[in-house]
Amino acid sequence: MLAYTVRRILVSIPVLIVSTFIVFLVVVNSGDPVANFATSRQPPPSKAAVTAFARHIHADQPVVERYWNWITGVLHGDWGPSVQSNLDIGHDLFTRFRVTVTLVAAAMLLALVMAIVFGVFSAIRQYSVADYTITFLGFLFLAMPVFWFAVLLKQAGIWFNQETGSQFLGTIGEKSPYLEVDTTWNEFTDRIGHLVLPTITLALVSFASWTRYTRAAMLEVLDSDYVRLARAKGLRRGRVLTRHALRTALIPLATVTALDIAIILGGAVITETIFQWHGMGEMLVQAATTLDVYRTMAWLLLSAVVVIVFNLFADLLYAVLDPRIRYD
Repeated sequence: MLAYTVRRILVSIPVLIVSTFIVFLVVVNSGDPVANFATSRQPPPSKAAVTAFARHIHADQPVVERYWNWITGVLHGDWGPSVQSNLDIGHDLFTRFRVTVTLVAAAMLLALVMAIVFGVFSAIRQYSVADYTITFLGFLFLAMPVFWFAVLLKQAGIWFNQETGSQFLGTIGEKSPYLEVDTTWNEFTDRIGHLVLPTITLALVSFASWTRYTRAAMLEVLDSDYVRLARAKGLRRGRVLTRHALRTALIPLATVTALDIAIILGGAVITETIFQWHGMGEMLVQAATTLDVYRTMAWLLLSAVVVIVFNLFADLLYAVLDPRIRYD
């Protein structure tokens, strides 16, 4: 397995280089930050100031040279210059990454638990009222746009706080301003309160599709020969479901979860914008608005690495879930 992991990592390097170069071309040609700098300030900057700004963001260099300088700089911890002269992109990126990871991890954990529980229950109660109800809710959440659902939950949170006279459900930011001088317990509960609504937003959208995969995989496994043999040998139903059927049925879920990490990160951008979290989503929106090439590329590169790592982890997880799978 170690050799397989090393091979996958080595294969991922050229994939990452080619993909980031293509994206770099797209980002560089999506707008002219120099022209934006020259026309968006009052009074208009001098020609010397515009030339200095172009030199600062390396806009005076050929695209290939700009990309090479950027990618080699990243390897040394230099994420490139921002259009905001006093902004350290690397520090800004990883500070915001910790905020986004909290949201994405909580949403994925909740979605996975719900998908497994409801997917298995729906499979073993096939064509029952519960199965039809879970199927209906799944398609309902699939049809909901993330931005609309986030706004809906935010309004529900505001209504709940007003009706109960509390401020438990945070609707703005990932924490309250007073946390700097408050106790550890209040800080914990405050962060949990701010995490509830954004987590539900991301989790329910992912749960909707993951439940369908779990149900379909579980139905297929329950009809397999080795599960019927386990039942014929007199094993308890719960043991057959958890030790024999569920482990194999989780393989498609592991695959779709790894593939959906990019979708979840995209949903996090919308969710963080609605709830005004200072995470990677806000960073991407600000970078795109100001035509900040290197700040945009930092977000895209880190997101690409996360997607590659998740797909590698899913492949390695196959051998854990199904002993028949081996990597030589």
